[in-house]
Amino acid sequence: MASYDWIWQTGPELDPAELYALLSLREAVFVVEQQCPYQELDGRDLSASTHHLQVRAAGQLAATLRLLVPEQPDQPVSIGRVVIHPDHRGGGLGHELLRAALRRIESLWPGRDARLSAQAHLQGYYGHHGFEAVSRVYVEDGIPHIDMQRESSLERQ
Repeated sequence: MASYDWIWQTGPELDPAELYALLSLREAVFVVEQQCPYQELDGRDLSASTHHLQVRAAGQLAATLRLLVPEQPDQPVSIGRVVIHPDHRGGGLGHELLRAALRRIESLWPGRDARLSAQAHLQGYYGHHGFEAVSRVYVEDGIPHIDMQRESSLERQ
């Protein structure tokens, strides 16, 4: 397995090259590889309440995700834009990526649930990490999705 650097930054902390790398990888996978034309630029990436995880190998972006943190403390933190470069798939990096996001949520926002909109075929993958379906399957940008939520570790005790 490659040696990875794990870097958390809020939106304002991203420099232009880091932002470009994040957007480029997301576009390459979501828009080109998955053939899903959608508006990738949603105005949330540079917000101070957005936390980005960059996973780098030899200086190149191998994976990323972002957390959107609502101002209301009773609202769940949203995990999204989870993407792994094709060269880094199949070795467990996705599970490590999700575990890092859950640790961050539990550390910075204890007691808050985590929520995500999963591609429906990944329901078992997210279920492995404690997420449960909270909606029916729906089609978003031509791909079946399902909303999933994970209760905070404080609620599960």
